[in-house]
Amino acid sequence: MAQFTVLVVDDDEEILSLMKDFLESDGFQVLTARNGQETRSMLGNTAVDLILLDIMLPDESGFEICREIRKDLDIPIIFLSARPEDHDKIRGLGLGADDYIVKSTTPSVIVAKIRATLRRFERSQVRQAEPFRVPALGFEGLEIIPETREVLVQRKKVDLTTKEFDLLYLLASHPKRVFTTEELFQQIWGIDGDDPHTIRVHIARIRSKIENDSMSSKWIHTVWGVGYKFVCQ
Repeated sequence: MAQFTVLVVDDDEEILSLMKDFLESDGFQVLTARNGQETRSMLGNTAVDLILLDIMLPDESGFEICREIRKDLDIPIIFLSARPEDHDKIRGLGLGADDYIVKSTTPSVIVAKIRATLRRFERSQVRQAEPFRVPALGFEGLEIIPETREVLVQRKKVDLTTKEFDLLYLLASHPKRVFTTEELFQQIWGIDGDDPHTIRVHIARIRSKIENDSMSSKWIHTVWGVGYKFVCQ
């Protein structure tokens, strides 16, 4: 099994030590950073497979670091925060994070989520490397092209994150099929679970990018109490 490198960013020495011990015992190589400056230095000099990122850092917010990383790098980012509020989780996911974990979660579960995120990311990279196996999808005014991972609305390119693209492609490749939130979470995040906030945030962001009027839900329809479906026009 290939050894993955995880960068843990936190100003709490106890958290750094705990996560380093658990991750290394599970076969990961672990780097640590205590602030934004150290994080940038690590990313500029070392190949990193995943970032475990705290929100409250001494020099700047983890949200700002995530936003900056997403401008240049498409690597998995998981927030590990003491703040359990939904609005923080929604903001983090909206910035392109792959998951949001509260620090009260047991370390073994955190490690399991890291492995699941890396598996999903690897599958995504394989799909990009072998685009001929995945057909492009075309609808009136909407094109989804796996070969280049591009989405065109009225022939104009719109930018989607890795998970947004995967979620849209999954729904669009099965028109009219209703996916439950549990199914979407398993398919896109690679683990069993039901996290409606995560799904809801990503669906809302996709709609805002591909719909002329996100309130009208032209392409992705909500099936209340169940999940979501893609409707061909």
